[in-house]
Amino acid sequence: MIILLGNKGMLAHQLRNFFSFDLEFDKDSLDIADAEAVKEAFSRIKPTIVINAAGYTNVDGAEDNKEAALTANYAGVRNIVDNLGDAILVHYSTDYVFDGSKKEGYDEGDIQNPINYYGFSKAEGERYIIKNCKKYYLIRTSWLFGENGKNFVDTINGLKSHPKVVNDQFGRPTYTKDLAMATKALMAEPFGIYHITNSGSCTWFDFAKAIREDAMPCSSEEYPQKAKRPKYSILNNNKTKELRSWQEALKEFMR
Repeated sequence: MIILLGNKGMLAHQLRNFFSFDLEFDKDSLDIADAEAVKEAFSRIKPTIVINAAGYTNVDGAEDNKEAALTANYAGVRNIVDNLGDAILVHYSTDYVFDGSKKEGYDEGDIQNPINYYGFSKAEGERYIIKNCKKYYLIRTSWLFGENGKNFVDTINGLKSHPKVVNDQFGRPTYTKDLAMATKALMAEPFGIYHITNSGSCTWFDFAKAIREDAMPCSSEEYPQKAKRPKYSILNNNKTKELRSWQEALKEFMR
């Protein structure tokens, strides 16, 4: 019995191409923040694999809505873990659990040290899984783009001429199709923490420039945001086969 949580999101759209889900839930049909609802559903369904693609993902919004972010990204995760039984958990996390001070990138075993509240809420969820879950794939990823959801590519294409984009934050764009495919392949690997992104790294400006030629660079100071972003949030994949380059994935998506 394989179930999907957060079935309306951008990643869920691609996960369906690689998994045959027996049941799918959105927040309305199963609110993971409701401990009693999760307990009742899991005891009745008895899942063997739970893929959790649910969560609070508004990075700037989390600064003003701390309780909502923590409820979804920590309390919801706690409720899932506490009612898993013998099931396997697949859970997605973020590069923003790190502070961005490590220019050479972050390894799977590096200690979390978030600098914004979204990252803090995701790190709290991670810690609960690591401490309390026996069978888990904790997948950190970054800079997601893909069909069926709000993403950087559509945002940049929707802006007026010469959009200014920061050129001093480095990371790895990831196509949801490739992440979903890699998630399926991960089912044959040992449990643990994995970093899965497309290969290669860039700045947000480099990413934007690959989307449209008229993008213009600016510094983080010139483009202030409510939540502080890590300067270097590159995730090093030391445990699985490297995915194709972000440029190749982007070209396919844009076609």
